[in-house]
Amino acid sequence: MQRGRQNRTSITPRAAAPRPLMTLPGPDAALCHPPRGFAEALRLETLRSYHILDTPQEAAFDDLTRIAAHVCQAPIALVSLVDRDRQWFKSVQGLDERQTPIEQSVCAHAILQDGLFVVEDTLQDARFADNPLVTGHPHMRFYAGALLKTPDGMPLGTVCVLDTRPRKLEAAQAETLLALARQAMTQMELRRLLAQEQEASHYRARLMAIAGHDLKTPLRAAAYAVEKLQRSASDVQRPILESAREHLRQIGQEFQELATMAAAGAAQARPSLEPLPLAEVLEPVLSNWRRLAASKGLQLRSVPTSLVVCSHRALLSTLLGNLVGNAVKYTEHGRVLVGCRRRGDRVIVEVIDTGIGLDEDDASKVFNAFRQADPRSEGLGVGLWIVHSTAQTLECPVQVRSRKGVGSRFSVSLTLAPA
Repeated sequence: MQRGRQNRTSITPRAAAPRPLMTLPGPDAALCHPPRGFAEALRLETLRSYHILDTPQEAAFDDLTRIAAHVCQAPIALVSLVDRDRQWFKSVQGLDERQTPIEQSVCAHAILQDGLFVVEDTLQDARFADNPLVTGHPHMRFYAGALLKTPDGMPLGTVCVLDTRPRKLEAAQAETLLALARQAMTQMELRRLLAQEQEASHYRARLMAIAGHDLKTPLRAAAYAVEKLQRSASDVQRPILESAREHLRQIGQEFQELATMAAAGAAQARPSLEPLPLAEVLEPVLSNWRRLAASKGLQLRSVPTSLVVCSHRALLSTLLGNLVGNAVKYTEHGRVLVGCRRRGDRVIVEVIDTGIGLDEDDASKVFNAFRQADPRSEGLGVGLWIVHSTAQTLECPVQVRSRKGVGSRFSVSLTLAPA
């Protein structure tokens, strides 16, 4: 998603007058948790379809809570998701906890209404006066939450701010909180759509494999029938039947390739490859990251190379660009080095850094979408997922070796172009 571009799902046109603030229903309408039953079961099923509960911290969500805390001048800000028996925080500022029991949740009340929900003084509200979060740490006296709502209107949680003193929320702060909730929901939608697309790609690959295998049988039968007809065909008919037989043979070969690619897990055909001097691909990539490296005091350099590989220029540039960018982003001191060496009929391109490194568990998951080595870093954590997907398309294996606190080495194995 490009920054600064208007997106209908994330930006709502500003109304002529400030949106009125809404307070929670009176004590007679109090509920300790969302109602059970079919509607709540559907809501929980929807929440789980986003596969976000109990995931690591991410900069994209932490940015939202930092902005919420700053704009609303509140010591605590949360992206809170209301589960069956708990409220779980995807992002939290000002608290050490990542979850609290549902009985202590103000957000569980907030998702029963629409709009922005404000409790100006919790001690004056019978529903919350005895809440452990009010009577004990963090001594919550003020709450304001903007609903996280799916495109079809299902409430999942809130972006909320808490304070230790009773107060009001200004109109501009209210509008900002609502906007941040829309952005948080957009991030969640992006992740779900990506997961659905990956699942659909696997499903399409299975269908391609089935089609490529099952359609070969009728093709063989058709080819056999044409061959029989050729034996008794006239001189005029023979060229026509030979042409038909050749077309059937070609279709059979294409189905065989289709089945082979699908069985290998390819969701799309391999792109056209051409001889590429590595220096021509690497120079624009390095130029793009030199300014950021220089601003951090890093050495960013490459070993000169005259090697030529067989690849796709745009895709290879994307792959190497993400590897170099990732190295620069996660290296605070030292250097980032790009080197190339020949190994038989392969060319190994290595991106080596002296950055934060990864432990064994993180290294095994580093190519997952939205996975970040440092949750405080910028970006969405999709760079290495793009590397992995692009490498699969180009059929060039990528490996990572890393040590926590020492650095990382990413290796890409490319095909050497014929001399």
